[in-house]
Amino acid sequence: MGRQMGFCGHSRAWRAVMLACGLIWSLAWFGSVSGLKAETLAAAAPDVLAKAAEPFGLPAASLATGTLHDKWLGLQHRLDDDMVQLALCDGDREGCVSPAALRLLAIVDAARQRDGRAKPGEINRAINLAIRSVSDEAQYGETDVWASPLATFMRGAGDCEDYAIAKFAALRLAGVAADDLRILIMRDIRGEDHAVAAVRMDGRWLTLDNRRMAMIEDADIRNYRPTFVMDRDGIRRYATAPLLARMAGPAAEPALPAPRDGCGHNCRSGGGLTNPLRPIPFRRWPPITAAAILR
Repeated sequence: MGRQMGFCGHSRAWRAVMLACGLIWSLAWFGSVSGLKAETLAAAAPDVLAKAAEPFGLPAASLATGTLHDKWLGLQHRLDDDMVQLALCDGDREGCVSPAALRLLAIVDAARQRDGRAKPGEINRAINLAIRSVSDEAQYGETDVWASPLATFMRGAGDCEDYAIAKFAALRLAGVAADDLRILIMRDIRGEDHAVAAVRMDGRWLTLDNRRMAMIEDADIRNYRPTFVMDRDGIRRYATAPLLARMAGPAAEPALPAPRDGCGHNCRSGGGLTNPLRPIPFRRWPPITAAAILR
């Protein structure tokens, strides 16, 4: 009996240590959000990032109020909670009670075995295959729901921003520095919005898109206008940017085929790009309404 109590005591102490580590990890995950100030788009020079710091080589200004800011801030809190659970499960797979966490960690494990661009490439392909493309209206009965990674993996379905958020989290778990991770919202030539994850590798920004298995450098994306960029420090709005013009170049990998569920959302199932260097096929995709509010 004494041995059992001693073992239980050590077990409780070990779990307490793991929980503390999880909390520390979650704080390191995004950093403090207390630095966000209640102000509108900052016009001061210190808030405008250097061109090299953001995808597309464009400056962006801090956004500290509005619907999209509040939505991102709420998601950050849920991501913190997910990171605590993922840290605990990562240290104790047998004791993990979350099948969703174990599925996500299996993808992260495979990515940890790879180096260079193969690491984000593994995450992009694996998450594209693990999640079924479904619109928010079909899944939740409402528009523009930003789900946390574990919520998405629990349902096994999501739309473009859900893919992007899950990849953002998986890349961080796989060891990519937080400063090298972004989520982007872009608007196409018809005014429809699309979200992707982005990772900086060797000074170049690669986009992880649920529409295709291959990653694409920001310089090779065509027929989109970047509008917002998000990371652990908050959300920023790109300065008025020109449409990323068509340019001649080698053909890219074909887009993922549309699923048979007939989903007409603006992510994988909306028809997709057949080539980032060619015009986008004309199909209507429901917009990300939070971003549309801030047009």
